[in-house]
Amino acid sequence: MSKVKQTGPYIWRFRVVVTCLMLVMGVITWRIIDLHVINRQFLQDQGDKRTVRYTEIAATRGIIFDRNGEPLAVSTPVKSFWGNPKELVEHKARWPELADTLGIKRKTLAKRILRSADKEFIYLRRHLTPKQGDKVTALDIPGVYVMDEFRRYYPASEVVAHLIGFTNIDGQGQEGIELAYSEWLDGKPGKVRLLKDRRGRLIEQAQSIKSAEPGKELMLSIDMRIQYYAYRALQDAVKENEADSGSVVVLDVTTGEVLAMVNNPSFNPNNRKGVKVSALRNRAVTDVFEPGSTMKAFTVAAALETGKYTPDTKIDVRPGYIMVGRKAVKDHRNYGVIDLTTVLTKSSNVGTTKIAQDIGVEQLWSLLSRVGLGEPTGVGFPGERSGSLPVHTKWRPVEIATLSYGYGLSTTPLQVAQAYMVLASGGIKRPVSLLKVDDPASVDAQQILPKKVAKQVVRMLTTVIEQGGTGTRAKVDSYSVAGKTGTVHKVGAHGYEEKKYMSIFAGMAPATNPRVVTVVMIDNPKAGKYYGGAVAAPIFSNVTAGALRMLGVPPDNMPTVAKQEAKPGIKNKS
Repeated sequence: MSKVKQTGPYIWRFRVVVTCLMLVMGVITWRIIDLHVINRQFLQDQGDKRTVRYTEIAATRGIIFDRNGEPLAVSTPVKSFWGNPKELVEHKARWPELADTLGIKRKTLAKRILRSADKEFIYLRRHLTPKQGDKVTALDIPGVYVMDEFRRYYPASEVVAHLIGFTNIDGQGQEGIELAYSEWLDGKPGKVRLLKDRRGRLIEQAQSIKSAEPGKELMLSIDMRIQYYAYRALQDAVKENEADSGSVVVLDVTTGEVLAMVNNPSFNPNNRKGVKVSALRNRAVTDVFEPGSTMKAFTVAAALETGKYTPDTKIDVRPGYIMVGRKAVKDHRNYGVIDLTTVLTKSSNVGTTKIAQDIGVEQLWSLLSRVGLGEPTGVGFPGERSGSLPVHTKWRPVEIATLSYGYGLSTTPLQVAQAYMVLASGGIKRPVSLLKVDDPASVDAQQILPKKVAKQVVRMLTTVIEQGGTGTRAKVDSYSVAGKTGTVHKVGAHGYEEKKYMSIFAGMAPATNPRVVTVVMIDNPKAGKYYGGAVAAPIFSNVTAGALRMLGVPPDNMPTVAKQEAKPGIKNKS
């Protein structure tokens, strides 16, 4: 009996210990199953977060070309360097040589590292050339890492800067075509997997997960030969006339394509340091102004459209002015009784006022609206202004008068060019395009003005360039030209500025079968002359002559031998 009593407690304890061991083994077994089977993916993910890194492969942005395949915007490979401040603080002695090689101030680098000492990532310097990048890599400083990126480069620089725009340091479109077609140009980045230790050191080579897809290419309507020519001509003219700025637009009448669009002053998109914000805007589509006498062509067209007028219809503009309410509308002098053609030739304000009063403002407003004034051109350029074509429930007489000669409404140079393209194309309105038109037949064209009327106005506009007209300096050797001058007072804080003007010329060539429309706008010339015929017309002549030659348009107004040779005994006064 005593033996049984002595061994009883030990058996109980043994059983308790065995039971506990079995429970522990069961828990361990369950945990093993849980870790390796049930929650395997979770643990794998946790491990990957500590060792596996995914890095994007930069994608090349699409190239932008002109219509002839000349690159206007390309992406070049560059090296960008970043650092791990937690590692860099352990190698402070090497900061000076790192700063010198990166091309930044030593104090700047030290502040940047110390300010981010608790972080694991800071940019050290971005977009270094491969040669510069190799020098930094050769330093082999712990905590300094390199990544491959692309930087946007613009071969034509300031010549096409306002049109193309630019990207930011991350390759995202910020202005111009780069912004308007950013999604089209953007590539799709790739992805690689890296295996690193807890200090961020690479312990396994990169493994490609997804290849980068380059962005799509974009071909513009711009002809860089004409663009360069127009830019130089405008630059010289702005300087010569001491103007604040200027714009030139050249359109292809047959397709509606923009062959050139330049502004001055311009900027270098490859180095925008110190550039004023005002220099970044594309004035040809963002700046509005009153087009002045260039609108008289449409007042005359509206009159012809009614059937009440012909180019020979007589209009009495005596005594050189007309009172409209309390406002006196004046001509430069008393032209007497003149025909409708001479109203354009001499740019008679009195003549267009009388026409508008006779045909009614609704007829004039309707035509101005149809040719595209008061609405965007539809080119899709960021920041494009629609201008203003006022609508009044009741028009005052003075408003009718001013509308007839181009005051009281606002336009952009591109809108004026589009309007004149309607006249040049025989009354057909085509959409303006900044992209190359591969199939001109597919362009949506609308007949908005009778062909006969458009042809009559073009013939009448040729007299503006001839002797006695206001635009004689717009002549182009060997080509016939039709166009109209414009000179308007600038609007200031307190109304029209007395001594500040906008000088404008809008025209087309060859007048017998127009191929190009060119519009020139010069803002506030201060060199003594300011009339459109004296300031803007010579630029029109220069740019249009170059465009016609580059497009291979045959001359239609070759001088004859009789005109070239002076008669014996008579001095040639030309």
